[in-house]
Amino acid sequence: MLKLYAIKNSILASVEQVILVNEADEAIGLMEKLEAHEKGVLHRAFSVFVFNSKNELLIQQRAVSKYHSGGLWTNTCCSHPRPEENVLDAANRRLFEEMGMHVLLKHKTSFIYKAKFENDLTEHEFDHVFVGQSEDAPEINLEEVESYKWMSIEKIKDELKVHPQNYTVWFKIAIEKLF
Repeated sequence: MLKLYAIKNSILASVEQVILVNEADEAIGLMEKLEAHEKGVLHRAFSVFVFNSKNELLIQQRAVSKYHSGGLWTNTCCSHPRPEENVLDAANRRLFEEMGMHVLLKHKTSFIYKAKFENDLTEHEFDHVFVGQSEDAPEINLEEVESYKWMSIEKIKDELKVHPQNYTVWFKIAIEKLF
């Protein structure tokens, strides 16, 4: 079953399109998601950070079958807006698809990063960071998310120092930007 999902995930990644942008986040075209990651082309993305009233961050462990960074811990959810979809709508859509949550999100910051992975794919993203608050327990999509937990920022920072290899590249950058 896991192998079938990996194949399906790979096929979907090759037909989904991402929005190519310049360094001012102006749309300059579209490209298939997998091709954009093979060529390392700058494209629009988002990362969502949901906190509870104790100021703990809901983090997820990406499904092992993901086309890159599988099994790593990261922010509440992340993805790419679809063509003709604004970034906030995309963040809300994906938060529900991955975590089963509806949360009022606010844009907090953005940054550009580029990282090459062991499978020769490259993330080169203009990443919009959204934050929100919720006391709800997520209902995770097991095709996307392996596990989840709530952690304090202090504990996350300690973990990032001791075990940085357990976390996604963009998560480490976003934590630095936010805190």
